[in-house]
Amino acid sequence: MTVPEPRRPPARPVRVDQVLPSIVERDAVSQHTLEAQKVLHSMGFVSEIFAASFGPGLADWVRPIDELPVEDGGRQWLCYQLSIGSPVADVVLAHPGPKIVNYHNITPSELVDAWMPLLGEEVRLGRLQLQELAPVTELGIGVSRFNTDELAGAGYRRVVVGPLMADTSHFRRAPDPERRRLLDRAKEAGGADWLFVGQMLPHKAYEDVIKAFACYLRAFDSRARLHLVGRPSCPSYAEAVRRYVRHLGLDGRVDLAGSVSQSELAAYYQAADVFVCLSSHEGFCAPLIEAMHLGVPVVAYGVTAVPETVVDAGVVLGAKSPELVAAAAHRVMDDSDLRARLVDRGTERAGEFTLEAARRRFAEAVASVLPS
Repeated sequence: MTVPEPRRPPARPVRVDQVLPSIVERDAVSQHTLEAQKVLHSMGFVSEIFAASFGPGLADWVRPIDELPVEDGGRQWLCYQLSIGSPVADVVLAHPGPKIVNYHNITPSELVDAWMPLLGEEVRLGRLQLQELAPVTELGIGVSRFNTDELAGAGYRRVVVGPLMADTSHFRRAPDPERRRLLDRAKEAGGADWLFVGQMLPHKAYEDVIKAFACYLRAFDSRARLHLVGRPSCPSYAEAVRRYVRHLGLDGRVDLAGSVSQSELAAYYQAADVFVCLSSHEGFCAPLIEAMHLGVPVVAYGVTAVPETVVDAGVVLGAKSPELVAAAAHRVMDDSDLRARLVDRGTERAGEFTLEAARRRFAEAVASVLPS
């Protein structure tokens, strides 16, 4: 009788490489990926980042996807940062190494189809690839419980929450002096400053914030200002937003700031009196944490992951009619006790999402599935 050799336990991997379709400067998923690389290095792994496209400022940090090495025998794992459909997912699927999917959520196609048909196709592909990756994935990490619920629903055997790793240290630096001077000069005329931060994309619902602000101007504060900060990533939608501002006669009251530097963004947060988020879909929404971290009270539409992110540290609304949002913002501005409670609770809530804590959760999640 032939005695079988004892089964060897799987070897601990030498490298855990990260893969994603695109990585650019000042983007939440990109920042998370760079932080994840630091964590993986601290755990003793070789870890490189591979992407199909990357911003010029990241050329020293990222390698092209066609340079992704292939090592058999479980010595190389892949961590796929999933937030959009891409041919890069096919590269991950074909790779022999064990896999981790770090899921940042995928916007439903119906929210973007009318404005960006190509993006609609990409997000539909992403939803399909989310399911295709499930059978070959050892661990799904969602940046919120909302995301892990989607992973479980797509068939992932093992899921865990690993919060977004966002570095807020730049907000402790001095804000851009020129931007702060301009914002302070505008404040001298009186009136509140509303703020929303997010890419100018259809599901971010810029138009809903503008409608609510117009209602607030008429009902409560004719001297208020609205600042909308974010990269205009859909030209047709951005032009429609600009036309809408003109149509409502809000030129001079609505600041479509576009993409700004970190020091300029710090100035906008410091000048803000209320942060208003009416997005139709969010997998986490890092700017909510930024606002709370910097003591800006939050008014938000409670959809998808937003209630989970805010909990009781802001005013979470069950609808986003202009009248309701305007009244909520007015109450935050007018009720000093409520405002103080929101600022205090927001600071506490933001403290639960420190970079150090998020790094630790990510490391624990990765360690839980890797061989000893």
